[in-house]
Amino acid sequence: MVEPGQVVADQLRLSSSQQHYLYRVLRLGAGQQFVALDGQGQQWIATLTTESDLATLVATPPLPESRQAPIALAIALPKGSGFDDVVRQTTELGVSTLQPVISDRTLHQPNPKKLERWQRIAAEATEQSERLLLPQLLPPLPWRDYLKQPTTGYRWICVARGDAPHLLAVAQASDPALPVVVAIGPEGGWTGAEVEGAIAAGFQPVSLGPHILRAVTAPLAALTLVAAARRQGQFSSEI
Repeated sequence: MVEPGQVVADQLRLSSSQQHYLYRVLRLGAGQQFVALDGQGQQWIATLTTESDLATLVATPPLPESRQAPIALAIALPKGSGFDDVVRQTTELGVSTLQPVISDRTLHQPNPKKLERWQRIAAEATEQSERLLLPQLLPPLPWRDYLKQPTTGYRWICVARGDAPHLLAVAQASDPALPVVVAIGPEGGWTGAEVEGAIAAGFQPVSLGPHILRAVTAPLAALTLVAAARRQGQFSSEI
């Protein structure tokens, strides 16, 4: 991942850590190429030069990801370090925004330093998966405060029991050009009051199926279902 200040015209000035990774870890040399990303939708083919801190750049056409409607996940923080894996894996799967929330059943208050760690994990996963866009990772919010924020597009809250329609069917019936927010509850699920508050705020209850998923599994299932349905809808509209 490169910072805007590193790119001047068609040249990239490499930081010391980037030089270490390219020359020592990947064992690349002058004349060899790698993919450079800025996390904001721009991608280049970079070629190392005889100057160890300099690479030349050739911009490449934007990939479909940069044209897709965003998919945001609002996730009740799981216990322990489980959210680290959620950040990494949902980034690989294409999440646009991650909003950790503190629910009534959240066991531990997050350490303020955790946000920096999660942002670093997201940046590493973005590079590893060669995504064009770095997902936005927001500071944790109490669920009730989050519900007060205005949003556009669809708002779905995953519930474990009841007769809510399956998320896949709801996503397939949605407009793929509009943004989506999917809310995932904590271990033990949302409280009744939390679900009622979400419905009052415009959320539609949806199901992830007949089985009870762990708090770190549900975000992956939800994101995969929505992304697949939206991609299918986008493909159908292009035919």
